[in-house]
Amino acid sequence: MKKHITLLLLIFTISVSKAQNKINWLSFEEGIKLLKENPKPLLIDVYTDWCGYCKKMDIETYSNQTIIKAINDNFYAIKLNGEEKKDITFKDYTFKFKAQGRRGFHELPAALMNGKLSYPTTIFLTESAEVLQSIPGYLDKKVFEKIVAYFSSENYKNTKWEEFDKNFKSNL
Repeated sequence: MKKHITLLLLIFTISVSKAQNKINWLSFEEGIKLLKENPKPLLIDVYTDWCGYCKKMDIETYSNQTIIKAINDNFYAIKLNGEEKKDITFKDYTFKFKAQGRRGFHELPAALMNGKLSYPTTIFLTESAEVLQSIPGYLDKKVFEKIVAYFSSENYKNTKWEEFDKNFKSNL
């Protein structure tokens, strides 16, 4: 019996450890549902399947343990495909895929990015689902760490970015 309990504890410890080694990505719908139940800011990674810099950001930035912890502790993290085919309802409006050119785009990420389609784009939303900032382009782990710290600690409310950036101490 004691061996079984020890084995179960070991399996549980390994499971918890592995869960903390990656970002808890959610769908947009899951993130909004959790936001309503327990308000917390949102971090949205807008990507496409064909985007090389999106994949590079997954491998080099989103795999860093400091960044994983900061995101999981402070945000609901959402992966949102810029070319998503299914409808998504948000704030009483149903956003749809729009065929355009060779690929097309989804209206929701386009709206969150003010029509400036760029992949990857990182979007920060408040606890009331209002857009704080949309940051287009690849972000390496050093830059991303600062940005996540700025928005997770709500420094954006009373500290200008330049001042925050100048005084930031990295944990990497």
